[in-house]
Amino acid sequence: MRIDVFSIFPTMVGDFASQSLLGRAAQKGLLDIRVHDLREHTTDVHRTVDDSPFGGGAGMVLRAEPIYASVEAAEPPRPLFLLGPGGRRLDQDMAKELAETGGFSMLCGRYEGVDDRVRTDLCDGELSIGDYVLGGGEVAAMVVLEAVGRLIPGVMGNAESAGDESFSHGLLEYPQFTKPAVFRDMEVPEVLRSGDHGRIERWRRSRALLRTMAARPDLMEARGGLSEADQALLAEFPPES
Repeated sequence: MRIDVFSIFPTMVGDFASQSLLGRAAQKGLLDIRVHDLREHTTDVHRTVDDSPFGGGAGMVLRAEPIYASVEAAEPPRPLFLLGPGGRRLDQDMAKELAETGGFSMLCGRYEGVDDRVRTDLCDGELSIGDYVLGGGEVAAMVVLEAVGRLIPGVMGNAESAGDESFSHGLLEYPQFTKPAVFRDMEVPEVLRSGDHGRIERWRRSRALLRTMAARPDLMEARGGLSEADQALLAEFPPES
């Protein structure tokens, strides 16, 4: 899968993409992340990518010319998303959708944003990671790369891991434990040491429900509350069990 990123700080994104899970995926040929420097397509000696806005106002705006030139030279996979507050907010469902596209691209804004002709004519849409202000789109691009990259088949060592995490089924993930079985008088739940995989699976589902109800009631509301099967699980494995 190919993902292109356009930025005035390409090493920031490139260094991130070369590490850990994403870096290993690239080495395996599963993920092709290409980061493009917008400054390479400027025409002046100072490599200027921004200018003051028409009509006045504080701050600077990224100019259309270098952005268009960079995108046209790269011929990136579409859709091309402008990372900004006006787009659809990234969630696990959207990450899955992007992972199934075969490829897409992102444009990192800076300063007061980009010339609006870039947004309306060059880009195919906008993508947001939340309702807060960042200095630029690079951090947002890293979030998208991490969320999407790990869902590409073969990227994660255990194929079941990506489907068994928080938000994968509209719930937070169940609690996890490892050795030792007893640590500072705190014991790993007996059911996890029982070897009964069916019972373990039911217990984990019950804990995912309890955790979501307590920490993220909005997620429970979005999925329509508890089903009869959910209620039966909570009766089988009450909070104190």
